[in-house]
Amino acid sequence: MRIGELARRTGVSERSLRYYEKQGMLTAERTPGGHREYPEAAVDRVIRIQELFAAGLCSEKIVQLLPCMRDRDGGPSARATPNLVAELTTERARIDRMIADLVRSRDTLDEVIEAARLP
Repeated sequence: MRIGELARRTGVSERSLRYYEKQGMLTAERTPGGHREYPEAAVDRVIRIQELFAAGLCSEKIVQLLPCMRDRDGGPSARATPNLVAELTTERARIDRMIADLVRSRDTLDEVIEAARLP
């Protein structure tokens, strides 16, 4: 499929798809005319990339992680290394800290809202 169709099917801009390709997260064949042609599996790959970005991972980590994940279901493949596991454990701890910070912020907002409601 061409880049426009991949963008339409995934809801990701063509510009982002080109960026993913430049970073090594996505690959495409080239037609004789120079157009990108993506395999059907690219849809799952782009969805997986979007999920990883939404989880707070940077593109550098995603490039490292993608070979260790199955695109179709996000499950692990056999390629994970102990070093990558250590790095991902650090990332998970960072995300846990962000979640805790957000919960504290929400609790503070709840307190302010409640105080504002009192006569």
